Amino acid sequence: MAVRLSTLPDSISVEIHRAACIVVDMQNGFLSPGGMYDQAGVDISYAQRTIFAAQRALTVIRASGIPVVYLQTGQTVDLSTAGGEDSPCPEKSMALRMLRADPQLKGKLMTFGAWNAEIVDAVKPQPNDIVVRKSRYSGFAGTNLDSVLRSRTTKVIFFVGVAANVCVESTIRDAYFNEYWPVLIEDATMQEGPPEMLAATLFNVRNFFGWTLTSTQLARELKAECNG
Repeated sequence: MAVRLSTLPDSISVEIHRAACIVVDMQNGFLSPGGMYDQAGVDISYAQRTIFAAQRALTVIRASGIPVVYLQTGQTVDLSTAGGEDSPCPEKSMALRMLRADPQLKGKLMTFGAWNAEIVDAVKPQPNDIVVRKSRYSGFAGTNLDSVLRSRTTKVIFFVGVAANVCVESTIRDAYFNEYWPVLIEDATMQEGPPEMLAATLFNVRNFFGWTLTSTQLARELKAECNG
């Protein structure tokens, strides 16, 4: 079954059996009060709106039989995944910089198994969902994500998550480079920084790497097709 979606900058046809959804880093550290973003002074006022839109998208995506893959970012307790002296990751990762500034955060801040790194309860993975852990911005860097998708003959990937201009866009770019068709659910993603950052990501996706549409459009058009 194929459905034509009113994406931007132009509509595309999606074969449901060749679609997947990637949920990028919807974790307490980024979306919850008291999480890493909140501690660092990053504006999380868009978090609930993003979560609600992601819930709307995931409900219809699961109802359509489209598989859902969660990306979960973090580091191991011993920081062996953080990168060595020649890696830029420790210099650019917010979590690793905060850990250096306050060693008491070790094992608590975006560490696998800690609350900060857990997926928020509102969009917790379901039993049939797949969780892929990563330690870099892109979900394709150092993971089996590509194999997971190719084993399901995936062509079109829907994206929701955080942060639009960092991990979401990095994964979308790599998806494009790996010949997937990325579709960003624009209201189900939250930027790091001012709203202009989300606008820039939407511009980049629409013009260079894929397509966008809203969770409301996706829900309406998938439901219409499935009910038809």
